[in-house]
Amino acid sequence: MCTKKAAFHRNILEIDPAKEVERIVERLHRDIFHLLKRKGGVLGVSGGVDSAVVLALAVRAMPPNRLVALLLPERESSPESLLLGRQVCRQFGVTPLVEDISEPLYGFGSYRRRDEAVRAVFPEYDSSYRLKITLPADLLDSDTLNFYTVTIVSPEGEEKSERLRPSHLRQIIAATNFKQRSRAAMLYYHAELHDFAVIGTPQKNEHDQGFFVKYGDSAMDVQPIGHLYKTQVYQLAEYLNIPEAICSRPPTSDTYSAASTQQEFFFRLPFELMDLIWYGLSHEIAAEVVARELNLQPEQVNRVYADLQRKQRTTHYLRTPPLGLFDEL
Repeated sequence: MCTKKAAFHRNILEIDPAKEVERIVERLHRDIFHLLKRKGGVLGVSGGVDSAVVLALAVRAMPPNRLVALLLPERESSPESLLLGRQVCRQFGVTPLVEDISEPLYGFGSYRRRDEAVRAVFPEYDSSYRLKITLPADLLDSDTLNFYTVTIVSPEGEEKSERLRPSHLRQIIAATNFKQRSRAAMLYYHAELHDFAVIGTPQKNEHDQGFFVKYGDSAMDVQPIGHLYKTQVYQLAEYLNIPEAICSRPPTSDTYSAASTQQEFFFRLPFELMDLIWYGLSHEIAAEVVARELNLQPEQVNRVYADLQRKQRTTHYLRTPPLGLFDEL
């Protein structure tokens, strides 16, 4: 475990939003128009804070007629996501296009393949139920592994939960990932239609910890906020005047029909705490130092360190480019 002592305090992730916005906008314009030599940009707007911030940055980097904003709902998307997506587009003077991806998902068998795995656990499950999968929430207080639980909610509101076997989890994840990959395909359709670049919306938490779908929401030409912790994205959101309804909404992947936050689904901690502990890990700061500053016990910080390292290790392949003998030819 890390033992090197270094400066650490609660405000260590604070940035100068004005300077950071200027830096990102300048780089985004340069990358799209000069390095990639595209005529504009395409991005998906989800109703979440990340895509809202990227939209706000994009409208500063290019004229409105050089930007396509897509709303990409499917049958299980929250109606609130669509409403918030429209709201933030309206605020920044962009008219969004709506591309419902439900039909491609039916064609891939996304819902059917996923539901087969759920019925192996709950035979009564059908389309009238809502569904989510979650990780244990007690990361600070116990050494529980990252095992997933599936929860179904009946039309009457009754909840049932069971721990998923690895084979059932793999089928649910593989079938559900058609959603992100279908959205990526639609983004690239519009990008190629206009000779534009796809602007990605993932931030550092999602990329470095592996909370993304390879060739799904990782498919992009530029990644303007990929270097920022989630809490830093919120700092930009405040500066950019992102609607309060978006900033106060708990981050969600909006992937399953039952409401589930990103904390429940993957991260297991609030971002304002996790980001600071992660900074400590990344900068080799002793767990005792981080714990003292955050009013935690060293064993709690070490527990989070271990979880972060495990996630980075097990998702390394997602960040690995295609392998081959290119350098030997």
